[in-house]
Amino acid sequence: MSNDGNGARVVVVGAGPGGYAAAFMAADLGLQVTLIDADPNPGGTCLYRGCIPSKALLHVVKLLHETKHAGVMGLDFGQAKIDLDKLRDWKNGVVAQMTAGTGQLAKMRKVTYIQGRGRLLNGTTVAVTRLDGGQETVSSDYIILATGSRSAAIPGQPLNTARIMGSTAALELADIPERLLVVGGNYIGLELGSVYAALGSRVTVAEMMPQLAPGTDRDLVRILAKRLGQDLEAIWLNTKVAAMQEQADRVQVSLEGDQVEQPQQEFDKVLVAIGRVPNTEDLGLENTKVEIGPDRFIKVDQQLRTAEPTVFAIGDLVGQPLLAHKATHEGRTAAEVIAGHKVAFEPQAIPAVIYTDPEIASVGLTETEAKAQGRRVAVARFSWAASGRATTHGRNDGLTKLIIDPDSERVLGMGIAGPGAGELIAEGTLAVEMAALAKDVALTIHPHPTLSETVMEAADVFFGQSTHVFRPKRG
Repeated sequence: MSNDGNGARVVVVGAGPGGYAAAFMAADLGLQVTLIDADPNPGGTCLYRGCIPSKALLHVVKLLHETKHAGVMGLDFGQAKIDLDKLRDWKNGVVAQMTAGTGQLAKMRKVTYIQGRGRLLNGTTVAVTRLDGGQETVSSDYIILATGSRSAAIPGQPLNTARIMGSTAALELADIPERLLVVGGNYIGLELGSVYAALGSRVTVAEMMPQLAPGTDRDLVRILAKRLGQDLEAIWLNTKVAAMQEQADRVQVSLEGDQVEQPQQEFDKVLVAIGRVPNTEDLGLENTKVEIGPDRFIKVDQQLRTAEPTVFAIGDLVGQPLLAHKATHEGRTAAEVIAGHKVAFEPQAIPAVIYTDPEIASVGLTETEAKAQGRRVAVARFSWAASGRATTHGRNDGLTKLIIDPDSERVLGMGIAGPGAGELIAEGTLAVEMAALAKDVALTIHPHPTLSETVMEAADVFFGQSTHVFRPKRG
């Protein structure tokens, strides 16, 4: 890719993984870039209050789990001692290191960084309220909106109070409540619930839907649910939180559901993790032709351009999936479009990962989606019980499966449950994106012994020729 920018001026509002990726790409392409965000350095929710701090804490969870279950290997580490202040400082140090790096990258690229909040006056002008109280106006040829999303609140219920937390407050680790209710069994609720459970809280998860991680294939969720059943105090499905009343030292919660034996219960704290909503308010969109759909997301085309020709929008502002890596690629695409390249955002595969223990990862067509569409597919499953590497880890309860078109034998999707699933799913992403066939995966020699072999053997299962799975011949 050549550095052949047209010298246009670009203002990026929001410096999360979508915004700063857009700004950096635009600068690399020769554009004049101004990046606006309230945080001291680029990073946004992901680096400061989401992906990075949560994964740092989930690494601690992994270590605690491994030491806890090491007895079968003849190892005894004793009772873990947790220094919460030191843990919090370590987590904050990780964030500081990462965001200092993005700040340095912005300077090296000569990106003008303004710490403040931007509001559109029209399609080419942004009014900035700096955090130091000052005001300024920035003119440009193009604007990229990348202000992300925030935790959704239960209607009529205040969020981020002393005892009712959103994900941001939960990551602060102010304390470890004795009893914690997690409202929502999606990836955020399960990840943070796992953290607090590992650190000593008695955690209960209440999910409105019939299963955890709604929309995820049941066979993958079943593996995670079994493990969580050992670590959490309770998991209530088909359960609604009807009301919450915060008191000085507790939260009184009213619950509705067929699994609820006591409708009125008390918790020390509540974590609300029922989803996220886009940050489209107070952006000055009414001063432009930008359109917002009934789902509250900004409408864009495949080049991420809004109805206002000079305004682009990316990331959580423009719809599902609300994932950092999707925002990054959208941001880079928007920058290329502004630079005059003939590109569009049209991926065949966007992977999704739940970073619990075990992890769940999926990409492409899922079995659940295939059934909903009435689409005929072949599902090839390889159990980690037959994996030598998984067995050496003492974690052979995992599963790798491929969703395959039975006629063309093209890999349409992949799903994995097990430790490291988030790393393994990249192979499936490449296979789906490149329209690989099951035979391509089967004939690709994988190192032994590794968990990656489970992908190859899942493809072998499709052909009935897996080395470590015996299927008697019919007839």
